[in-house]
Amino acid sequence: MSGLTTHILDQAAGKPAAGVAVRVSRREAAELAPVAELHTDADGRARLVAGEDLKVGAYRLEFAIGEHFKASGLPVTDPPFLDVVVIDFAVSNVEQHWHVPLLVSPYGYSTYRGS
Repeated sequence: MSGLTTHILDQAAGKPAAGVAVRVSRREAAELAPVAELHTDADGRARLVAGEDLKVGAYRLEFAIGEHFKASGLPVTDPPFLDVVVIDFAVSNVEQHWHVPLLVSPYGYSTYRGS
């Protein structure tokens, strides 16, 4: 199965981050072209780009995490320290599956190429 997916884990709550808006863009020349905008499911997962639509090149993921933490009831600053988490990465082989997870708290995050 090729394509692009994500999974967001809310480290502060110790559970998946459901309902987070995620925007996917692809760099075309000097501009970002929108590819998709959707929300994570109840398990914090989202299938962002199907295999047949994935192209070699540079991509950007934007996670609207500030809204998630505001709605969570956690004490967060206004405006939130992390509002939109942006991850720039590149796809080098469309035959492979690309999974970009996000582990996030109100004050920090990490990511990696998952499986």
